Amino acid sequence: MSITMDTTLASLVTNKRRVSALKSLGIVTVGDALTYYPFRVTEPVPLRAIREAAPGQQMAFAAVIRDMRVVPMNARRGYRLEATVDDADFARSRRVPGSTARLTFFSYRKSYVDWVSMRLRAGTSVVVSGMPSEYMGQLQFTHPEILTVAPGSAGAGAGLEGYARGAASGNGAFAGSTDPYASVQSAYPPAAAASSGAALKYDADTVQEALTRVCRPRPVYHASSRISSEHIHETILGLLWMMGARTSSTPDGQLAGAGSAGIVAPTTDTIAVQNGEENSGTTAESGAEALSQSIPDVLPESVRKAKNLMHRAEAFLAIHDPASTTRFKEAIETLRYEEAFVSQTSLLKARSHAHKSAAHSCPLVTDSLRDQFIASLPFSLTAGQQQVIHDIAADLAHDWPMQRLLQGEVGSGKTVVALAAMLQAVDAGYQAVLVAPTQVLAEQHAETIGRMVEQLKPAIPVTLLTGGMKLAARRKALAAASSGEPGIIVATHAAFSKTFQAPHLALVVIDEQHRFGVEQRESLNAKTDDGTTPHLLVMTATPIPRTAAMTWFGDLDISWLTELPGGRKPIRTVVVNEADAATMGRMFAHIRARVDAGERAYIVCPRIDADDEGNEGGSGVSSAAGSARGRAAASGSSARTAAGGRATRAAADAIGIDDPYETFDENGETVARPPLHAVAEIADRLQKLPQFQGIRFATLTGRDKDDVKTQVMADFAGGETPILVSTTVIEVGVDVKQASCIVIFDADRYGLSQLHQLRGRVGRGGTNSWAFLISRAEPGSPAEQRLEVIHHSLDGAEIAQADLEFRGAGDVLGDAQSGGKSSLKLLRVVKDADMIADARTRAEQLLAVDPELADEVQLAGAVLDFTRGNETFLTSS
Repeated sequence: MSITMDTTLASLVTNKRRVSALKSLGIVTVGDALTYYPFRVTEPVPLRAIREAAPGQQMAFAAVIRDMRVVPMNARRGYRLEATVDDADFARSRRVPGSTARLTFFSYRKSYVDWVSMRLRAGTSVVVSGMPSEYMGQLQFTHPEILTVAPGSAGAGAGLEGYARGAASGNGAFAGSTDPYASVQSAYPPAAAASSGAALKYDADTVQEALTRVCRPRPVYHASSRISSEHIHETILGLLWMMGARTSSTPDGQLAGAGSAGIVAPTTDTIAVQNGEENSGTTAESGAEALSQSIPDVLPESVRKAKNLMHRAEAFLAIHDPASTTRFKEAIETLRYEEAFVSQTSLLKARSHAHKSAAHSCPLVTDSLRDQFIASLPFSLTAGQQQVIHDIAADLAHDWPMQRLLQGEVGSGKTVVALAAMLQAVDAGYQAVLVAPTQVLAEQHAETIGRMVEQLKPAIPVTLLTGGMKLAARRKALAAASSGEPGIIVATHAAFSKTFQAPHLALVVIDEQHRFGVEQRESLNAKTDDGTTPHLLVMTATPIPRTAAMTWFGDLDISWLTELPGGRKPIRTVVVNEADAATMGRMFAHIRARVDAGERAYIVCPRIDADDEGNEGGSGVSSAAGSARGRAAASGSSARTAAGGRATRAAADAIGIDDPYETFDENGETVARPPLHAVAEIADRLQKLPQFQGIRFATLTGRDKDDVKTQVMADFAGGETPILVSTTVIEVGVDVKQASCIVIFDADRYGLSQLHQLRGRVGRGGTNSWAFLISRAEPGSPAEQRLEVIHHSLDGAEIAQADLEFRGAGDVLGDAQSGGKSSLKLLRVVKDADMIADARTRAEQLLAVDPELADEVQLAGAVLDFTRGNETFLTSS
């Protein structure tokens, strides 16, 4: 059976419970498994004889079981198993006297105790790895890792002569090796059954094999309650064996040759089909060749050699079966560069192909609608607006589609720029569509645009299309769009439905690009009947640092609006510890005073109600916390928690893999955090406070129907319900000029860019305004450090840069644009900027010679896969 990266695990792994557990982590195919990268790798465990043991310091040794007993624990339920081990042979190889130690196991389960008892029978040779301690004057190892060694390996001291040289230094170095772990082969997967006829299965065939297994650096994966890191590792190595790997990676970057002890074949209890089992004489050379054929290299050979990188197959092997931590890091760098090269090649090809597509040319005309509109404005455009409008006008005049990303702070005038572009398209006799993420924002846009163009001649029809419209109004809007009459259509996701047709569509403007998927944008591209592609302008108020924008949106022309209109006062930001009752009380009193003065206040919570495990599917904090579980599956890096996890983060930083959303313990298990506050809970609590007696509250969440949302916002803006408790649905587009205060609960669990967006909801009417960030972060934690950034800065670009450094690209670009659902799992926007620039330069050189990648079949396939699965990177849609 030929195994490729696309082969499903269900066809290979016999244990269906394991298949299901892996699927819950997002691991469905062989490729998913090999790219499920460990979040850290353990340091090599030193070899020490029992007499060399130091309490609290990890060690490994070989010994023989002298006796074993099981003692019921009368004071409490359960059993204690004690085994005495003697390391005389092993100690002799290290030139120290032999000694004994006690191995202790506790369990409530009799079945577990019976299983351990069966393995640790007197006379059994074992290899032990664990942390020694002292109990009642005797050295003790509590729940150590135990590997049993098959009989007939010439005793516990067999093959240990090579370890003797390491006795003096205590590091367990192999004889004649500068790297004690460089020349030894892995034996992680369970060994096959012991000699034929034996009733028991042993973990290793020789002591040296077992010592190698426990001493080598070990990858640690994000695990779950359904599957352990060790079982994930066992499965991945079994797959590598089936694909041809027979030996682990060697320091020179080549697969080891014949004569090396290789990766042990997985048992048929784990794997259903074993590659080459019909030919038991498969050599290491043919195994190495088979692995490289099953996992062909993606990078061009010239690039790989110039950068001194590993072959892709070698890199996978060095990550999942590392000979040393150094080799592990080198492998990570290889695959990180591969991701950079594939992504940049995809971006460059997308940019090239965009210029080959046809689009409606929309040149400026004399006395244009655009110029009439600009002249009618009651204010002067900023220099930035004038420049961007000029650039867009030049783009629209071409007969190939514009692709431009427009960034600007809240209130910087993006809507005016977008309207100028749409009027240019209408003047040329075509239709323009503005797509907004929410009905509230779409209605605001339609009202604002209608008011701005009402004096223009000839009259410009402005059509509103939302999913919440009554049937008659919706049909009328759809008919207006399908007529092809030149005009402006303002729509929500309804524009992506099959019933929406705009035959003369020349321009699509997407507001808040990260709210829409690539399939939706593609549906708009297909709306033209004449085979042309609409010009595309995507806008965002979420600040994206220039380096990140150039990285992910390298196929787009990028414009920035940095000037803010005059008259806006800076927002005062206050971080409040939720446990500080006195400060919380003063904050609520302040909000009451502002409400009494005729102003409004937002209260933001990340969840709808206390029973929710995640939020409503917006970009709230629970999407960072909740989707991290999926990202743990989809990224060995993706996903990055705010509070805690310093030890894990340090370990991750050491190997260059980020995990910024959740905190994991050293075994890859998610560390529990306090439950998030919910809208229903906070609204109920606040209404009972004396500070808010007589004040009407309203609530708003993503579950509310569109007509309810519209009414709630109208009542809030009108002052009938001056305090609005909501989820992050108010993050984008809500414009209530009387709003002067915003309180954000669980602020320590949000990304900085999102906090900056939420903060931008207040102070829009020129009044003094305040943002209160309620936090439960521990002093000195990364979460507290993040909040200090937004406490002291109102600069969106500076905040976004800090957000990238703290959390990765997720909050800035949205999950699908940060590697959450993609093949990009290792590349880091900030830290790898130089690598990305280098990859882009080399990709440009390659495409200049071979624009269709005809000579690079594997790279072309990787680019196609990347484009199909990750077009959100390319279109920022």
